[in-house]
Amino acid sequence: MAAPVSTRPPGLILAGGKSSRMGADKAFLTIGGDTILAHVVRRLGPQVSEITLNARAEFPNPLGLRLLPDRISGQIGPLAGVFSGLRDMRARSPGATHLLTVPSDSPFVPLDLVRRLEAGADNPNAIVIAVSDGRDHPVFGLWPVSIADDLGSWLAGPDNRRIRDFLRRHPLVTVEFAMIGTPHGLLDPFFNINTPEDLQEARRFAQELS
Repeated sequence: MAAPVSTRPPGLILAGGKSSRMGADKAFLTIGGDTILAHVVRRLGPQVSEITLNARAEFPNPLGLRLLPDRISGQIGPLAGVFSGLRDMRARSPGATHLLTVPSDSPFVPLDLVRRLEAGADNPNAIVIAVSDGRDHPVFGLWPVSIADDLGSWLAGPDNRRIRDFLRRHPLVTVEFAMIGTPHGLLDPFFNINTPEDLQEARRFAQELS
């Protein structure tokens, strides 16, 4: 008997950045006794049908995730990863309608991220992104496969790289997530780590939440 088809969307972790401000791959820095990437995978795994890692072909991969390099060369930004994920999903999972993306440098991914983004997707062609504390987080998004061709055409223009510029081309839904209270202060669930100072801050929050 055939296995039931998962209704959860496939997940793509975006790890195509250069980590220039950290001097090392941020995904493999440690907080709370594990790597940032391991935290992301553990929190995302139950919410999606599969996890693919959008990263260069030679990216270290101790977790054994399926690697998906950018289809567009030059490390042009997260939209290249989204495009690669949508094209890959269309080829491998023809029944899936949306792709869930998260970055590799945000260890506190909400455990209800997919459920809440899906609840906001009343328009099947809308892009749904997370918002917290008055700021949007477009790399935490639910992307309809229907935009794949338009995204590919748009990225063919050398000046088309900014994710917010692309979002203006399509219906957009935002879903608000609350800040998390801790003894160390309020934690943004989409806290991302870009600098050594951010890493120390994340470690303090991880200790409070453990």
